[in-house]
Amino acid sequence: MAKGTSKRGFVVAALLLGIFVAAMDNTIVATATGNIVAHLGGLEQIVWITAAYMLTEMAGMPIFGKLSDMYGRKRFFMFGLAAFLMGSILCGTAHNMTELAIYRAIQGVGGGALMPIAFTIIFDVVPPEEQGKFSGLFGAVFGLASIFGPLLGAYITEHWSWRIVFFINVPIGVIAFVLILFAYRESARHGRQAIDWLGIFTLVPGVTALTFALEFGGQRYAWNSAPIVAGFALAALLLAVFFVVEMRAKEPVVSLHLFRKRTFAISNVAGIVSGSAYIVAVVWIPIYVQGVRGGSPVDAGLFLLPMMVGSSVTAAVAGRWASRAAFRTVLLPFAFVFGVGIALLLGLRADSPSWLVLLDMVVVGLGIGPFFSVTGMAAMSDLDAQNRGAGSSTNNFVRELGMTVGIVIYGAIQKHAFAHQVSLAFRGVPQAQEFSHMDPRAIMSPQMRHSMPDFVLTKLVDALNQSIHTAFVWDLIPCGLTVAAVILFGHSRFRAPAWPQARYGEASE
Repeated sequence: MAKGTSKRGFVVAALLLGIFVAAMDNTIVATATGNIVAHLGGLEQIVWITAAYMLTEMAGMPIFGKLSDMYGRKRFFMFGLAAFLMGSILCGTAHNMTELAIYRAIQGVGGGALMPIAFTIIFDVVPPEEQGKFSGLFGAVFGLASIFGPLLGAYITEHWSWRIVFFINVPIGVIAFVLILFAYRESARHGRQAIDWLGIFTLVPGVTALTFALEFGGQRYAWNSAPIVAGFALAALLLAVFFVVEMRAKEPVVSLHLFRKRTFAISNVAGIVSGSAYIVAVVWIPIYVQGVRGGSPVDAGLFLLPMMVGSSVTAAVAGRWASRAAFRTVLLPFAFVFGVGIALLLGLRADSPSWLVLLDMVVVGLGIGPFFSVTGMAAMSDLDAQNRGAGSSTNNFVRELGMTVGIVIYGAIQKHAFAHQVSLAFRGVPQAQEFSHMDPRAIMSPQMRHSMPDFVLTKLVDALNQSIHTAFVWDLIPCGLTVAAVILFGHSRFRAPAWPQARYGEASE
């Protein structure tokens, strides 16, 4: 094996490991939340376990992407790994919820650098004829990690300790750090430009305010409460100023001119609508398994496993196919399959046979898989090296935003539908008011289910199933928008980048 090919293999392995731990983090932590609260207390701060990470991750994505274009990928990818590992170690040693939230924010800084820069490096180091294959591989690993996380997290918390959920990142991350340190040598072709500080100082607080409002609205605070209204208002103001600043900046943090490229713009639209549709299945199938079927967290992870396998297979296959065919040709059949998969979920009931649920999840996975690989590949296809970091980070940021907004919107829909169904079920019963304000996740607890009278549990389970059904009905809208976005790709297809790939063992930074 040639020296360059051998070292390229090490670089790709490092990138895959970095993507794996970053993509798996939120899902693996979610299943440990109950145990974390039981040990650390602070139930009222539980949302910060996720919110702190997402705040810094989303704010950091476009910034690190742009900085990697200006000063090189390697240093910022290694910085991301170091910050992520430091945050992971600190999270595993947290003594209270406040400490954990701070440490999760440190983790998020690292995650914001890892995801976009990893996808950018692959376009720097892999020859054009192989980029489709590796994009598919990266997409498969992303899908694998995001679905495998809940299963692994449930197993770890059930048999060991919730702290292992954070410590498990360390050996994987250290291997990735060493591999990228010694195997990746990028040529000195990055221009030194002025940093758009005004853009950074409007983007970061703007995204922070938006994420705060989305995460806490309808949970800790009512949607019409002063903190949430203020959060949305501040986000709108700061982001409006940010867009004005970016249109005038010489070297903007987010290169808005990239959206003038049809393929880049459409790939981001496809990413945000497919991501918002996909997250509904990822979040509410475990609730269905535990709340409606009475399964355990491990059972919930096992029911997601077929989706993981299906998405990983089609992500890899579609990535290869997209290097030879138009993006619309590749994505359109899978967009229809994905829509069919979501539609099949409408038939789920408490007594649905397990094989039927598993089959439905396979269909969903087969449909969504290519969107993990091909949309990112399309976004990067006609960008030169100076804009790949910004393009990749923008694509990842948009997808993350779509998933966040999807969780908020469909969470509100499902919660409202649950309250309505409970009110109907207990009409005329004194306890109706109490149950109508009940958190749907409460009946996922075995202790709570055992403490309820059978007739109450039956009605609540039916109400929960109906509310999940309502969420899936509304989920057909972004599925339809995904099809429309894919059609808009037209005849655009993958084009070999203009820059030569990075060399190994030669010119250092």
